Amino acid sequence: MAVTEPGDLELIRKSVRDLARRFDLEYWREKDKKHEYPWEFVRAFADGGWLGAMIPEEYGGLGLGLAESAVMMTEIAESGAGMSGGSAIHFYVFPPAPILRYGSEAMKREFLPKLAKGEILMAFGVTEPTAGVDTSRIRTKAEKIEGGWVVNGQKVWITNAQNAHKILLLARTSPRDENKPLDGMTLFFTDLDRSRITVREIDKLGRAAIDSNELFIDNLEVADDEVVGEVGQGFRYLIDGLNPERIVVGMEGIGLGRAALDLASNYANERVVFNRPIGKNQAVAHPLADSWIRLEAAELVCMNAARLFDAEQNCGKEAAAAKFLGAEAGFQACDRAMQTHGGFAYAKEYHVERLWREARLLPNAPFSQEMVLNYISTKALGLPRAY
Repeated sequence: MAVTEPGDLELIRKSVRDLARRFDLEYWREKDKKHEYPWEFVRAFADGGWLGAMIPEEYGGLGLGLAESAVMMTEIAESGAGMSGGSAIHFYVFPPAPILRYGSEAMKREFLPKLAKGEILMAFGVTEPTAGVDTSRIRTKAEKIEGGWVVNGQKVWITNAQNAHKILLLARTSPRDENKPLDGMTLFFTDLDRSRITVREIDKLGRAAIDSNELFIDNLEVADDEVVGEVGQGFRYLIDGLNPERIVVGMEGIGLGRAALDLASNYANERVVFNRPIGKNQAVAHPLADSWIRLEAAELVCMNAARLFDAEQNCGKEAAAAKFLGAEAGFQACDRAMQTHGGFAYAKEYHVERLWREARLLPNAPFSQEMVLNYISTKALGLPRAY
């Protein structure tokens, strides 16, 4: 049963905070510098049972809700782990959602306990270089054969593919229909078979500890029992992963922003220029205060969306707004922390530049800020669809 009382949320905050802060800023700077996956961090959370936060107890998890998981992810990011620590853990939180809701009983019993224990790592294979945010136009294709399917295509910006054992893979199983463009796509949960999938890491701006990749899929055979739910309904199942993803990413943005704000506040108290701490200057203090307010407001929106999701209510608009505000407030706080540090912001010993690099991703992905505004203008305001 999910923990729902406010006191329980505070207990989760404290427990996760204490665990995450065993790994200090120097740990994350080294992981970022060496492009090393933070396995020690993942194992610590696996040992604590946190990887199975949203997996039901009958499948080896904690059976918590998204509200509890969102609090957990905020504390991880705020510890200084940022998106490097956040991404390493949140792939155990939202990607299994379609399996939980639509996977076969055999699939759930075989794989969910392994995910909860951290025995296997999964990747999420949706994005494609030619489709962008228009998922209906993916070109990865699965053709039916006896007993299964053969998949060919390409994916991009796939996290964890350097180390993942399994992949939740979206492919077209029937041609795109202009009248029903989101039909005809199917979700497969299958092995990330490197004899059939070429994985190429992308050199990128931030979050260097967590790999991002291009995948080239060449005649990958997938069995019928690796289909999640019904053939052709994969996009609808994805929504059960995408809404919590957006909420969790919003909360991670908030955590990132708070980590940067803490570094900036300490620096503003200690740095003396013209015989006074720079924090006495309103040009320094007011932007930081403004960011604190925006981060607090963003968390209220995120937690409201998480509670709607847990209550199995429609939360598409709220999840989109959560991602928008969390990403915006988080990046703005990191940018203001850079401004507060002045020239020293470029020095890695102050850590704010890593948080800034990681936070810069969030306005773009997942689901760009512009697409959020497109969605809200249509769904909340009833304006004509622009996309």
